[in-house]
Amino acid sequence: MISMIVLSMLGATGCKSKKDKDENVQLTEIEQKVAEYAPFTLTTNLNVLSDSEKQLIPIFIQIADIMDDLFWEQAFGSENRAALDTISDPAMKEFAMIQYGAWDRLDGEKPFLPGFGEKPKGANFYPTDMTDEEFAKLGAAERQNQYSIIRRDSEGKLQAIPYHEAYAEKLAVVDSLLGEAIAIADNPGMKRYLETRREAFQKDYYFTSDMAWMDMKDSRLDFVVGPIENYEDGLYGLKTAYEAFILVKDEKWSNDISRFVHLLPELQKQLPCDPKYKKEVPGTESDLNVYDVVYYAGDCNSGSKTIAINLPNDENVQLIKGARRLQLKNAMNAKFEMILKPIAGMFICDEQQDNVKFDAFFSNVCFHEVAHGLGIKNTVNGKGNVRTALGNQYSTWEEAKADICGLFITQKLIEQGQIKGLTAEDAYVTFLAGILRSVRFGATEAHGIANMMCFNYLQDNNAFTRNQDGKYVIDVKNFKAAMESWAAMIIAIEGEGDIETATSYAKVNGLVRPDLQRDLDAIRAANIPRDIRYNQGLEALGLTK
Repeated sequence: MISMIVLSMLGATGCKSKKDKDENVQLTEIEQKVAEYAPFTLTTNLNVLSDSEKQLIPIFIQIADIMDDLFWEQAFGSENRAALDTISDPAMKEFAMIQYGAWDRLDGEKPFLPGFGEKPKGANFYPTDMTDEEFAKLGAAERQNQYSIIRRDSEGKLQAIPYHEAYAEKLAVVDSLLGEAIAIADNPGMKRYLETRREAFQKDYYFTSDMAWMDMKDSRLDFVVGPIENYEDGLYGLKTAYEAFILVKDEKWSNDISRFVHLLPELQKQLPCDPKYKKEVPGTESDLNVYDVVYYAGDCNSGSKTIAINLPNDENVQLIKGARRLQLKNAMNAKFEMILKPIAGMFICDEQQDNVKFDAFFSNVCFHEVAHGLGIKNTVNGKGNVRTALGNQYSTWEEAKADICGLFITQKLIEQGQIKGLTAEDAYVTFLAGILRSVRFGATEAHGIANMMCFNYLQDNNAFTRNQDGKYVIDVKNFKAAMESWAAMIIAIEGEGDIETATSYAKVNGLVRPDLQRDLDAIRAANIPRDIRYNQGLEALGLTK
């Protein structure tokens, strides 16, 4: 953490000194970094909603903004955030707002604000001076509680403070707003979900509301809200971060893909791995639906933007009811048109340019989320569930599994004629172009490391080569074989809870190699956006008077 004095000094002079040319260069770099996030307006046709659903949106936005504030507290600290207001340089301040802090999330978490060093791996969930030995002395329940922060008491000893106590003031406002929303909601499923979510915020117990959310089948409006993902906790992968999505269902696209849900048990059986790792039967109450997203807040809005959702994360809910896989079509299409296609134009060989298709990109992303629910949740050797056994490696390997098994599912459904209008080659080529897009998110967080491990594995197994122009040529036969062997390796590591292999393999293979770095440098030089940022809110939705 940095003191407010340092940031105040920065604000007094801005980031540009008349006497220091190096700082002029830094300012230019920051302006370029801001420009790498292409603006995109989040909107949709709200006429599909009832009057009461439209009335809920402003309330949901208010709650989402509180989730945003809470995530700032978890990721950066309220004192540091307040000090950002003293920064006079608009580009530096804007980039800090995009990153929710002082570290570039798409560039290895490198600090860009003067006065900041390396980002604390535990963000603001733990004391920065806490040792592993100290943490280990806490009781198991305190250590593993994903809804508590760790602080020192008056005697300097560690204590776990539940979220509902640590953030009581802001959550009291959330409670009041949820009361307003419950009074308005006329969809029974939505009303039940909001009632149970209100209780969850009060008690930090989310199982009941997750089950209610799974039962919310026919609401055209959706609200994903709470402490959900654990990516921000880079120390132990335990603590969950606050976020919110407001979503409007696309009925036509949803009907087109929802039919795949009943195929999940059979897809589980077909996974290319040892049978002992696929004995669990995925729930068939899973939802597979398509939405336009109209608001992001908190964790999901930091750095790279989420384009699909697979929730809930609670393995107990998944085993009982499966999961809901929500595809965010408008955000997905923005990334495809503004980022993936231009990259493919630069680096996919001319003969395979026509294989780069939005429907293939959509399917790969869609079944990435489905694949989270397949494979294995509990180790085969008594090490407990996979999440606990793999510790801080879990998120990386789970994302790697979802990436490659999602592609495997897409290819299988194409083979079976379930997905029409696409070929396996379309899926493979678009997948590789998608990796070139997503590895630009950096190779320090779970998704980035997973992308690099996948790219390097495919390259080492001759899934693609380069032609004389330096463009990628996908070998369909080799790609399929590499896809299957990579999937088998990942599932085995998860099934065995093999944290040693997971850690050592990621350390060696989760890196950007020199030849790929040259490609990434060329993409940046071509001014292709790295990601998107949103114009969003009531005005964007046309809901202001």
